[in-house]
Amino acid sequence: MEISTGTFANIDRRLFEKLGSFEVNLKSHLISSKVLHFDETGMRCNKKLHWIHVTSSDSATFYGMHAKRGKEALDDFNLLQEFKGTAVHDHWFPYFSYKQVKHGLCNAHHLRELTFIHDHEKEEWAKDMRVFLLKTKKITEDHAKDGYLKESDIKALEQEYKSIILKGLAYHEKLPPLPKSKRGRQKQRAGKNLLDRLSKQHEPVLRFMHDFSVPFTNNQAEQDIRMVKLKQKISGCFRKPEGGDIFCRIRSYISTSRKQGWKVWDALSEAIRGRPRLLST
Repeated sequence: MEISTGTFANIDRRLFEKLGSFEVNLKSHLISSKVLHFDETGMRCNKKLHWIHVTSSDSATFYGMHAKRGKEALDDFNLLQEFKGTAVHDHWFPYFSYKQVKHGLCNAHHLRELTFIHDHEKEEWAKDMRVFLLKTKKITEDHAKDGYLKESDIKALEQEYKSIILKGLAYHEKLPPLPKSKRGRQKQRAGKNLLDRLSKQHEPVLRFMHDFSVPFTNNQAEQDIRMVKLKQKISGCFRKPEGGDIFCRIRSYISTSRKQGWKVWDALSEAIRGRPRLLST
């Protein structure tokens, strides 16, 4: 028996309304977490570029679509400004405007940049930093049962980190400056930009070493965002913002159900009857 697309659309709208209480509960659950992951990706809606933001942990996922990518969107979702734990992300500047949280940076991004700088720019410090980050990751994994590193070990690793930064800065001081454009600031090489970031944000870069609850990468958010890219690959876009909001709320419920170990079909059936499953806060 064939079902019309209009029937499916009506079911989606009904489910969206029934999941209103779940979304409120979901946000409270995430805000009470110790560590949260953040990421965003572009999505076309009504012939304009919108952004789907994800806030997630290993136990729950929130998706939200917004016309903006920056702080305005983050404030409208009312998650990050209420959060008091550690925010793991990819060094996107608006995240640092929230001063009440600690920040942890995705070192998978750093490893990729360091590999490029060493392979293409032939900068040896980049290889040293890559080796250091992977070594430090291995050390924290070896001490996972203890739950911490000794203070002496932390000081030694931080000193090694600073030494590599100084080595890179000394290398760039010997290089001739790039041609200056008529407008804007003096351009820098990719390696110098990365050095400045690693130097300025050394605490977020090494957060995983000081707090074992903070992971080495932001893979949690990147994995959660993949379903959005699959949706984009199949459907291309949303015609109206309403469609994006419906998708995000239902997708939040499905993703959270899987993380909680709930049977997705049973959870959806209960939700559409007006009894969505809720999380502890």
